[in-house]
Amino acid sequence: MVNSETGIIGLIGHPVAHSKSPQMHNASLRNLGLNDIYLAFDVKPENLKDAIQGMRALYFKGCNVTIPHKVNVIPFLDEISEEAARIGAVNTIVNKDGKLIGYNTDGEGYLRSLKEETGFQLHGKRIMILGAGGASRAISYTLSHQPIEGIVLVNRDLNKANALLNELKQTDFHKAITYHELPYEMEQVDLIINTTSIGMYPNIKETLIKKEWIQPHHLVSDIVYNPLETKLLQDAKAQGAKIHSGLGMFIYQGVIAFEKWTGITPDTNIMRRVVLDSIV
Repeated sequence: MVNSETGIIGLIGHPVAHSKSPQMHNASLRNLGLNDIYLAFDVKPENLKDAIQGMRALYFKGCNVTIPHKVNVIPFLDEISEEAARIGAVNTIVNKDGKLIGYNTDGEGYLRSLKEETGFQLHGKRIMILGAGGASRAISYTLSHQPIEGIVLVNRDLNKANALLNELKQTDFHKAITYHELPYEMEQVDLIINTTSIGMYPNIKETLIKKEWIQPHHLVSDIVYNPLETKLLQDAKAQGAKIHSGLGMFIYQGVIAFEKWTGITPDTNIMRRVVLDSIV
């Protein structure tokens, strides 16, 4: 039960029923003996401004922001970090003495997961990123500051993809393509990252890439973590490619956000176990 001393932390998105953030963060809060609670709120796009005002009025400690609000939430905040400003998306909000400050922990969380779980060396590699939304912006920004050869950004809206690439660290090897061009570019890339929600539970049979396009030299990464192995990853494994699921990114971005809300580093083993136990 929430009392006057209980801090409230939230998740806003649409939809949010699939998210395991409440289980993960509440387990961490209980483990540390903190008298806070983490709740998920399904907020439609037209209600986003009111939701943020409500969080301010109720003095939430902060919240996570997920699809489709990571970009559109920015105008309703008092301040955003330099990294969030450069990425152009927010996934974590902290209420600091009544001021709502936006951060982005997605890129750092993804990079840590990629390195620790796969040992993938980014130097000189070409990377294909599917999607140009909030998660793509964070990952693209973070990877563009690594010693890669270049990024191939795939999106239905080519103008949106080009606009994102123009904001990244300059390199002659960045390019934007549509999904029609995807099979012709795949042979030239080393790492393929799906940053869209395609393949997420309950739409587990969906994928943006045909199985026969995937080759053994690819590392195929999917930020979706429910299911742990999306159809994209299952197809990649069947083709002899290495795979990387979204669970690690989900956990590590959550660790960084948790630290910002509480000032304490949570136990990643507890977070991982709780998420694994809760996945369908």
